[in-house]
Amino acid sequence: MFERYVRAMDALHRCCMLIAGLCLLIITLIIPWGVYTRYVLGTGSQWPEPIAIILMIVFTFFAGAVCYRENLHIAVMALPSMTSGVGRTVLGWIIELCMLGTSLFLLFFGWELVKTTWNQVMAQMPVIPVGLTYAPIPVGGGIIALFVIERIWSGRFFAPAEADPPFQSARTPDAN
Repeated sequence: MFERYVRAMDALHRCCMLIAGLCLLIITLIIPWGVYTRYVLGTGSQWPEPIAIILMIVFTFFAGAVCYRENLHIAVMALPSMTSGVGRTVLGWIIELCMLGTSLFLLFFGWELVKTTWNQVMAQMPVIPVGLTYAPIPVGGGIIALFVIERIWSGRFFAPAEADPPFQSARTPDAN
């Protein structure tokens, strides 16, 4: 059962990386268009900036989930490095339960934010509901919660998940 869950999280991890990468690619393509239309053509396009902002929000939450799973997020390892055995395990549980609480906060309150702002529209893009721009918050929180569950289930608190990512050499061995 655990192996199937890990395989599903591997697929979700790859999907998050793909989405984050596509967001960066699209931002890289549309921002120069906005600059070109404003400074060369003299009539700025209205859509590149709001679309780039939306894509940056999507990128932030999906890339954040990837970084969490790969243990690439900002972390202070001084305390875990000073502990070992049961103390290190207890510290791992505390940290992961706090992460689970944070991700569930993003999921539930992010969903409330999406519902509350769904009927508002963006001034620059009236066809896009404001709630849609906030949708990456609960989605990212849900994905991080799934990755936290994987880490708690595996008991590998201070190491990335065992997976077969495209950058296998970048992974560090478990310090437990």
